[in-house]
Amino acid sequence: MSTPALQPDHKRRAELLHALGLTGPDPELDEFAVRLSLAAAVPYAMVNIFGTQHQQFFGLATPQGGELPAVGRSMPLNHGYCPEVARRRNALVLPSVYVAPRFASNPVADQIGIRSYAGAPLIHEGVVLGTVCFVGRESQPKSEGQAMLALIKSHRDAVLDFIHRRAGYLPR
Repeated sequence: MSTPALQPDHKRRAELLHALGLTGPDPELDEFAVRLSLAAAVPYAMVNIFGTQHQQFFGLATPQGGELPAVGRSMPLNHGYCPEVARRRNALVLPSVYVAPRFASNPVADQIGIRSYAGAPLIHEGVVLGTVCFVGRESQPKSEGQAMLALIKSHRDAVLDFIHRRAGYLPR
């Protein structure tokens, strides 16, 4: 199942991803995800790229071995909170995913125990390519929302700058 907000741009998104050299999981984007995970003090962070049927984590920080569940490199488009970020074309911060019932019922909330989320869209030439996000297993006080927003936006900007520099892209 595809997310309607992503469907109209799928061909253009594929062209842009190819032009930017974003073809699959990338160790350098994994490093961005690890830095975000550490900065947010959470076990999971992702650089998420949207395909036609799935979200793919081109950058991933996930717990290795131990008591927390690891996540794979892809997820259906109707799972998680990132498709909502794409639809909104704006950052989304949920210090507690259970405050809003529509976010509490997301399949990944129970699958890996998500209690907090922050994500921001990766937009290039007007097309949402994906997101940068982090998820925590503990709810945060509402007062942390602004700090979470600033953190996710700064990491989103760093990822976009890196992608553009690596591809030799100069904004018009």
